[in-house]
Amino acid sequence: MRVLIRTMKKIRKLTGAVGTKLRDRSRSVKSRLLEIARAARGKTPPSGEKMQRAYGKLLDAAGRVVGQAKRFSQEITSGVKRCTETVKQAALEGQRQALETMVPRLQQVMRQTKARIFDGDTRSEGKIVSVFEPSTEVIRKGKASKPTEFGKMVKLQEAENQIIIDYEVYAQRPSDSDLLVPAIDTHQAKLGRTPRLVAADAGFYSAKNEKMAKARGVKRVCIPNRSTKSTERKREQKKRWFRHGQRWRTGCEGRISVSKRRHGLNRCRYRGEDGMRRWVGLGVIADNLINISQVIAEHSAG
Repeated sequence: MRVLIRTMKKIRKLTGAVGTKLRDRSRSVKSRLLEIARAARGKTPPSGEKMQRAYGKLLDAAGRVVGQAKRFSQEITSGVKRCTETVKQAALEGQRQALETMVPRLQQVMRQTKARIFDGDTRSEGKIVSVFEPSTEVIRKGKASKPTEFGKMVKLQEAENQIIIDYEVYAQRPSDSDLLVPAIDTHQAKLGRTPRLVAADAGFYSAKNEKMAKARGVKRVCIPNRSTKSTERKREQKKRWFRHGQRWRTGCEGRISVSKRRHGLNRCRYRGEDGMRRWVGLGVIADNLINISQVIAEHSAG
């Protein structure tokens, strides 16, 4: 609502007081938010009722702001709100597009708020967790420190000498087990050979994946099966080569941490899905340049 009100103020500044009058509901919205915050601290049923009433008032205010934004947009289209100067008219069209982009997002947030507060449904269809980055996903990995994270899933595929040979930003988070065989195919396509050893964590394991990897020429598949009851399988996972492969895989986890800290992959500063892919790609290039130069330096010293 703050974005819509701010945009409509810019439109009024460009066009003057013509057409629909702007009513700034920022103060009433702030009051509703304070009511919700106070009610959220309470543990008794009356507090829950107060919260629902406050949310009802907030949603009513949101509906009025949306209606006002729609009228502003329609009046710009019809020419009621217009500018005589070409540059200002272009700026006005940009503000209209901003309204038309944000209004559907606010309406979606209103729908999911109604479903969550009044119906107890936390999994509404098309859920938005960021109005500025609507493609952002809720990612639950089961970590004790961060049970829930928000963003996009990124795959980093590493080969020898800590060189990242492939990366991908997924529009929707896939199952880890679906990524193994395509990763082997990517390795083959880019380096011209099948990897001798493939290491990954337990999420990538399936009997089908192991069989397909070996069919492609991988000699050693180092992916633990945590749920196995086979004595032979447990013995296999304790062998030196398997433990060595898992240590190498643990080192690959460090590559993710370094990419976040050194190259800014913990947070994308660009907008949109294309911006996300570009940001990750630049981080991968920067990391590879450092590691490739270190390998060249070691070989030159030797």
